[in-house]
Amino acid sequence: MSWGNGLAGASASSSGRSARLAPGSCAGPLSEHYDAALLDLDGVVYLGGTPIPGAADALKAAASHGMKRAYVTNNASRTPHAIAAQLVAMGISATATDIVTSAQAAAHMLADRLPAGSPVLVVGGEGLRLAVRERGLRPVTSAAVGPLAVVQGYSPHIDYGLLAEAALAINAGAWYVLSNADRTLPTPRGPQPGNGSLAQVVIHATGREPAVAGKPEPPLHAESVERVGAKRPLVVGDRLDTDIEGAVRGGADSLLVLTGVTRPADLLLAPAAQRPSYVAADLSGLNTSHPEVAAADGGFRCGGWTAGPAGTGDAWLTVTGAGAWIDGLRALCGAAWSADPLAASPEDQRHAADVVLAAIGQPR
Repeated sequence: MSWGNGLAGASASSSGRSARLAPGSCAGPLSEHYDAALLDLDGVVYLGGTPIPGAADALKAAASHGMKRAYVTNNASRTPHAIAAQLVAMGISATATDIVTSAQAAAHMLADRLPAGSPVLVVGGEGLRLAVRERGLRPVTSAAVGPLAVVQGYSPHIDYGLLAEAALAINAGAWYVLSNADRTLPTPRGPQPGNGSLAQVVIHATGREPAVAGKPEPPLHAESVERVGAKRPLVVGDRLDTDIEGAVRGGADSLLVLTGVTRPADLLLAPAAQRPSYVAADLSGLNTSHPEVAAADGGFRCGGWTAGPAGTGDAWLTVTGAGAWIDGLRALCGAAWSADPLAASPEDQRHAADVVLAAIGQPR
């Protein structure tokens, strides 16, 4: 399923397009170039419920440039009304109709397959139960009533008893659906287990692989595009494996912000299917131009920085110059994404990335 209209040049794709070899450029603010932002929430707008500094102002500025906004979250635990109220309390204009959750996408999948009124065993929070009910299905909590499906979404209150009921229902033939498969979720204390990790209990117990509604699968972003009527959507997120991969799969451009899960070393090591169109430190990147990352002298130049290949080990890449660290990171992305893959362990690859990133003074 393709729902985007990528504009930022060559991008990675599982559908056969060439892999992105450097971040894209934009002469003016992204908020003037794209008509809608499909924004992730946790790690982009707030972090574990704490507002990210500058996010509200950046979103207000983007709206003043005519950019529509949909808040697209893989978190299925809360209702759209609760999320909208949280955003308003942070000084961000939002209504429940602006919120698109993986719970809604999962409930849509269920309703497309099951008869109205079917019992569905819900493993998750109130947001997931409400989404199932709004689609004309009947949320239940026991395998004894013969649910036709099990749907699981993140909630910090999931207990063993409910996981056991899910396993019993799935082993009896119920269809297994996940709202999302995020391994972790960002918190001020660091990444903690997400829905994908909790789901492994049920997967291991049943041997059944679930269908997935949330990012990077297409249904959630496709529903968001339809909701806001976007013609030129820009996906904005902090995760390579959900936000950015979802954009790539849908043929849309994307902006990665470094306020959540993804760190600069992760970005340098990103596989082709998870490379963003643009890179910014935070949401202020919506309202600025993005300089060209140009091929130069066997490497790549951005701002005052030039980066290129330098062999293996600690000297995998080199970078010289001065200026804003984000431009140095953009140049390093070009060098890293164009280089041959490192023949090293993941630990050695990350160490090599950290060594060269220290040269641009990027925040840790």
